[in-house]
Amino acid sequence: MTRPSRATSWLLAAGVAALYLLHQDYWFWDSARPLVFGFLPIGLFYHAVYSLAVAGLMWALVRYAWPGHLEVDAPAEAEAGTDGPPAGEPKP
Repeated sequence: MTRPSRATSWLLAAGVAALYLLHQDYWFWDSARPLVFGFLPIGLFYHAVYSLAVAGLMWALVRYAWPGHLEVDAPAEAEAGTDGPPAGEPKP
């Protein structure tokens, strides 16, 4: 995977900063009103929408900024299902 462009990196960083600041919500702590859809307190609705936004940002971070060197194939030993000798035994 190639590195994201400079603009993409800045956009993702701005998204992280914006969602970090939006998580520090204090504006809905005083009252449960208004009710969204007639039954859902506004603070709970805010956090549900916030969680969806964070999930979308995490998808974008993984899609566009995931370090490619972490996806290098494992050695053949690991693919065979053995990680080496049991604990306490020397490697041949």
